[in-house]
Amino acid sequence: MHDSQIFSTFQELPRPASNHLVFDACHVGVVLRAVLFVEAVVVVGAMFGVGGFEAWVTRMASVTGGALPATLLWLIVACLLKKPLSRLPTSGQYVAGAALGALAGLYGCGLLALVGVLEAAPWVASGCAGALLSAALVSALVWRARGRTPAATAARLSELQSRIRPHFLFNTLNSAIALVRAEPAKAEALLEDLSDLFRHALIDQGESVTLAAEIALAQRYLAIEQVRFGERLQLEWQLDPAANSARLPPLLLQPLVENAVKHGVEPSATGAQVKVSTQLRGSVVVIKVTNTVPAGQGERGNGVALANVRARLRLLHDVQGQFQAGLKQGVYQVRIELPA
Repeated sequence: MHDSQIFSTFQELPRPASNHLVFDACHVGVVLRAVLFVEAVVVVGAMFGVGGFEAWVTRMASVTGGALPATLLWLIVACLLKKPLSRLPTSGQYVAGAALGALAGLYGCGLLALVGVLEAAPWVASGCAGALLSAALVSALVWRARGRTPAATAARLSELQSRIRPHFLFNTLNSAIALVRAEPAKAEALLEDLSDLFRHALIDQGESVTLAAEIALAQRYLAIEQVRFGERLQLEWQLDPAANSARLPPLLLQPLVENAVKHGVEPSATGAQVKVSTQLRGSVVVIKVTNTVPAGQGERGNGVALANVRARLRLLHDVQGQFQAGLKQGVYQVRIELPA
């Protein structure tokens, strides 16, 4: 599937703030990585000075009893102090992270001493180990954040620059011209929709927008295509108002509805059904974009646009954002899950 974006503009990238949070411990992905990292260190460290497998398992279980609560304490405190930490300079945030790690190490050592696992509590060693592990974790999170910026920028530019579809603009203007005399009000509404599409492309909307804003933009686009295809474009909306406040990268739904039209409606003489649905399920918002596919048409192109959408979703929501796409029984469906 070729990337069929209709927008074309170069945007000035936002300048980074002088003070910003270099590590964010409030994401599920960060929690999982931190726990796995510390546990891996415990597993390897427990191998030193043991006589056999059973002794290794016993030591690993004992150390985990102090390391795991200490790690969770570090994550909770770092998350609660997110705003105060963001006001510190970068070096200060590194020091604060290491200091919290030292306190977490002392906490873990205290737990093991309290339950009688340790005969002589190694307070200094535990504090130093906590500081070292937290410093390593903060560094890993910082490198991940730095790697995210160019990737997000590349995705953004790929969405917006040099991908205009001249035939879309040409067809839209032709449709408006044809309606000027017969239905001037409809022609005016068509041009307003087109203007709104380009206005959204030209403004900087930041890292994320609400699902409600993305739905409104998709409705503008499909309203334009409805004029062009008429009854060939059979639209269905099933929108859950409770899901409107969910955050997602800007212009994420646009390539999905465009491709539904391009690969579902355009190739079919009888048209196709395009359905967009949103639903709040507990703490997860599910978004589906589906379209019927003409008989004999298989999977779409090379999937560049879908890969772009998947990457941008992962950058914003990490493991909390899920993306699936596939063709089944003549219906192509894209399914997105993101936190509410």
